[in-house]
Amino acid sequence: INAEYMGVEEWRQQLTSKEFDVLRNKGTEAPRSGEYDSFYPTEGHFVCAGCQTPLYSAAAKFKSGCGWPAFDKCYENALRVERDGSHGMERIEILCAACDGHLGHVFTGERFTDTNERHCVNSVSVKYVRGVPENAPPEVKVA
Repeated sequence: INAEYMGVEEWRQQLTSKEFDVLRNKGTEAPRSGEYDSFYPTEGHFVCAGCQTPLYSAAAKFKSGCGWPAFDKCYENALRVERDGSHGMERIEILCAACDGHLGHVFTGERFTDTNERHCVNSVSVKYVRGVPENAPPEVKVA
């Protein structure tokens, strides 16, 4: 997928309506409704549902109780962040660095894990893949 050159209609054809709403329109799925909220694989990784770029290892996923999949680190250079002042809140948005798909938000200071980051990710914006990505980069914090 050459996401850099895809227009809105190409994305509509490529994605389901739910994926399009979240990844392209920055929507949010209802809490506890996503297929990966309570899914904790012991191996494998998660890729962007839009462009299949590897984003997170299964080991980075943890149970936060927030209602969405939570990760505490990502593959290096897989994400980019933007300030998000929507809904009267000040948050840090996380996007796929390859296709600019909206994934969710990252929160810090909650002390759930040693990285002190919680990537709150919409299930519909990622896909689980068995195995380790080819040439897997190191995992890092983003905030």
